[in-house]
Amino acid sequence: MAKKPARQYGCTACGAVHAKWAGQCDACQEWNTLEELAIEPLAASSAARAVPGRRVRLEALQGVVQPPPRVRSGIAELDRALGGGLVPASVVLVGGDPGIGKSTLLLQAASKLAEQGERVLYISGEEAVDQIRLRARRLGVEGAKLELAASINVADIIATAEAEADVRVVVIDSIQTMWLETVESAPGTVSQVRACAFELIRAAKRRGFCLILVGHVTKEGALAGPRVLEHMVDAVMYFEGDRGHQFRILRAAKNRYGATDEIGVFAMTDRGLEEVSNPSALFLAERRGNIAGSAVFAGLEGSRPVLLEVQALLSPKGGDGAPRRAVVGWDGGRLAMLLAVLETRCGLKLSGMDVYLNVAGGLKVAEPAADLAVAAALVSAATGVPTSPGAVYFGEVGLSGEIRQVSQADSRLKEAAKLGFTQAVLPRRVARGSAPTRPPEGLSLRESGHISDLISPDAQSE
Repeated sequence: MAKKPARQYGCTACGAVHAKWAGQCDACQEWNTLEELAIEPLAASSAARAVPGRRVRLEALQGVVQPPPRVRSGIAELDRALGGGLVPASVVLVGGDPGIGKSTLLLQAASKLAEQGERVLYISGEEAVDQIRLRARRLGVEGAKLELAASINVADIIATAEAEADVRVVVIDSIQTMWLETVESAPGTVSQVRACAFELIRAAKRRGFCLILVGHVTKEGALAGPRVLEHMVDAVMYFEGDRGHQFRILRAAKNRYGATDEIGVFAMTDRGLEEVSNPSALFLAERRGNIAGSAVFAGLEGSRPVLLEVQALLSPKGGDGAPRRAVVGWDGGRLAMLLAVLETRCGLKLSGMDVYLNVAGGLKVAEPAADLAVAAALVSAATGVPTSPGAVYFGEVGLSGEIRQVSQADSRLKEAAKLGFTQAVLPRRVARGSAPTRPPEGLSLRESGHISDLISPDAQSE
């Protein structure tokens, strides 16, 4: 008598497996995401029939290793985020909010590659071929020799890709729509996404073409489906931005062939995505000088220095509730810490004020080096004295109010000097053996050791 197959339940949001069904996943705390998975038991005699393994060849760590070859996409900002271009036989996962521009970017990149003579297959499970043609016409790339298909059957897609020996790049839009006949579940479920991705990745490694997968994201912004999908691919790219802003950021969260946290900057126009080669100038284009509550932050995204405007607004607390803290583009917990440091160490009375903080342009800043610029904007808003319009700020603030060193100060200073800034407020170099910073021509340095220096008269506009 056949043994009844065991039952397990997998979470469609994070991929966690549970022994029994529950309304909420214990791993990611999402509700109604557990689906039943049928696990066939192993036959009793399978161990007896197992083939013994063979020894693998062990090699020394030393050796001559050549950098992997690259296929330039024709879009410099995309190549920058990828670490120099696409690598043959690699797998890239691109995620982002619906409507942010993932399909637009990949259609433009695929068309550029086709114009260079590379053979590219663009396979969509969400749109018909005519819909892709209409989008290509709007983007002005309808003349590219790009080969299209609308299919969700992974077996058919693999058979097509393997039948064409000269295919260099295959784009799958999106992996959540793919379907494998041997898996008894609907497209988008944990088992289907895992199995479809495995088969597609195996075909890419075997045939040597670059595979680009488009992935959906959850409401928290993480890639939907099992987390194992991120471990299976070679690079994970997040396409970020607010649809209310024109700027889009392509950020590398994982890259086996390049650096992580590299970004590519794009601007959304009626003709698709345009590259932004100098994002600092674009982010500061609409900045108004001599306004209280504004400071320029000399930031770093991967290896690229970027200058951003940090805006702060303080208003008296309305009503009897707690004061409001609204943050856009920065960490709300870090803002609460800075407010406490300013009130405790500098004597500013901010506990009864509503605080609004905004990083202009829609870019999300994660590095602690923004502390000093945020503090300068808050001090300026609280005192009503504008910061110097020619000054930039960077440095980490500790709980005692000290300003700590941050990495790659020279790159930040060079970017500030290139855009015409005349002063930089940065941490004081007190580490033993540290070389003094040499400012670029036309840029003066104002080193500061404590956050209270921001309240002194020479820290404000002259």
